[in-house]
Formats: sequence, structure tokens, C-alpha cells
Amino acid sequence: MKHSLTPRDVVRRLAPGTPVSGEALAEELGVTRAAVWKQIAALRALGLPIEARTNVGYCLPWPVELLDAARIAQFSGEAGAPVQVHWALDSTQDELARALDALPDLAVVLAEQQSGGRGRRGHDWRSPPCMGVYLSCLKRFAGGPATLSGLSIAAGVCAVHALAELGVPDLRLKWPNDLLARGAKLAGILIEVQGEYDGPCTARVGVGVNLHLPGDLHEAVHQPVIDLATLCDGTPPGRNVIAAAVIRHLRAGLLGFERSGLAPFLAAFARLDALAGHPLRLDGAGVPSTGTGRGIDERGALRVEHAGAITLIESSQVSVRLATGD
Repeated sequence: MKHSLTPRDVVRRLAPGTPVSGEALAEELGVTRAAVWKQIAALRALGLPIEARTNVGYCLPWPVELLDAARIAQFSGEAGAPVQVHWALDSTQDELARALDALPDLAVVLAEQQSGGRGRRGHDWRSPPCMGVYLSCLKRFAGGPATLSGLSIAAGVCAVHALAELGVPDLRLKWPNDLLARGAKLAGILIEVQGEYDGPCTARVGVGVNLHLPGDLHEAVHQPVIDLATLCDGTPPGRNVIAAAVIRHLRAGLLGFERSGLAPFLAAFARLDALAGHPLRLDGAGVPSTGTGRGIDERGALRVEHAGAITLIESSQVSVRLATGD
């Protein structure tokens, strides 16, 4: 008999998406049925929608692919930059911060689940086990934080290119850090920077992508959200392929940003801009409450036209929404 059973053990057995009875699970994993039930309950509490079918057993509503660091590193093709996969973290951003001195440039940390995932302005990023791709990439820059203006724009363009390469349709970018599809949020970018004013500094670039969103999570999030499963008619790309594509494009983009700044990304952002030409609602100190989106400037600030004048929005603490919805 096994002395301990982990949630990962249960997920791995349920990953194919076919039902398996509690009795069979207990026998295969070498534990009691009570131990299996305890882990099933724990995974459900974390947001994984494990179904219990009468006379059939436990089942996930879709197949799950667990992350594999070796496969991701192989697919992403960046020799020398490590890829770490954790079953559970508070957040990939915090894990990078803890390991900052030990990790080389372009190192990536992924987690199957996060207990403290976050987005811009301190908002929670829901990170249930195996239902998204949650990663952070480390990049050191010689200049200070002021030289990284527009980095979230560049990272967003990289993420869109990665997903578009995998066949994901209808992608747009919402300033400063959201990926949208069909008017709903699909993914987000979080940039956290530390270092001296005049350099050097270190950026932790977090990316979260929704793969599967159960109904109760839709209800818990106070804005329209969408997932890759919906966009890809129920058959999204595999999680390792998604992670590798995002990592590959993000690493290349961060090196490009280091060389040339935001300029190489401006044209792509303009084509993807979800706010340009649309009426907006703004919430924040020192900004108009309404206006019309007029793209971004060369530093990545949002241009908003109000009463015939252009206001530049640079603060990440300003909330910007389409006036007809989110």
C-alpha cells in the first residue's frame, strides 16, 4: 500500500477523461477509497470539476494534459534557459522572485495551479488545477525600470502571435495587458519590475491563459471571460504545446525589446488594438471619465480623445473599459 496519495496522482489517473471507479482508483493507487475521496474533494475545492457518475465512477469533463518540463523545453527550443514545472505555487511570479539570484536570463517557471495568482491592480487570477497555462519568464535589463515602458504591450503581442500560430482565432489586445477574443478576456499579462532607478533591473513577465473555464468560474469573475476550448470548438491545443509556443515567442520578444524597445511591436499592436476608435469609460485619478480610444504612443501610453484633446494614459492603476461593455 502507498503511504501517501497526492492530488497529482489522482489527476494523472483521471487525465484521459474516461471514467474510473473509486474502487479501481484505490486499488491502482494502493490506498483506501477514503483516501481517494479525500483527494477528490480537495481537487474539487480547488476548482477542478471532477464528476461522479452513478455506477460508472469519477471522470473529468475533458481530457487533461499535465505539464512536462522536458517536452516544453524541447518544443520551445531555447537551450540553456531552464523550464521549471511545479504542481502548486502561490504564484509563478513569486517563485521567480524567490529564486531570482539562482536563475539565468529567460528562465521560466510554470505551475499546474496557483493559490495566489494575480493580475494588474492586485486583482485575483483564478488558477484552478490544469485548467489554464500559468507561467512567468525572467528577463534582466541593463537600464532602469523607466526604460521598460511598454513592456506589457510587447509581451501581449508575443502572446497573441504564439496563440495565433496554434490556430486560435479572433484575438485582440486591450491596453495595457489583456488578450481578448470575441469581446471577452482570454489571457492576461503581469509585469513586475525590481531594480535601481538608473539600472540594472529585473522584469518578471507573467502570462495566464484560460484553457477550460467551468460555469461556476464564469459566474465568479465579474467580467466576460472565454477559454481556448470555446474558441477551438472543444479541441484546444495541448497545454505543453501552448506553453512552449508562448515561451518561445515571449523569449524572442523580450530579447527584441532589449535591443530595440517597443518600436518593433507598435504596428502589430495597432492591428490588434481592441480599444482604438471605440468609446471608453475610464476610472482613475487625473483622467477623464469618458473618451474615445486613439491607439498608443511610441512609449505605450494609451491615447484617449476627450473634448477634442488627447490625454495620454500611462498609469497601470487606471481602469479602462469599452463604454458598451468590458
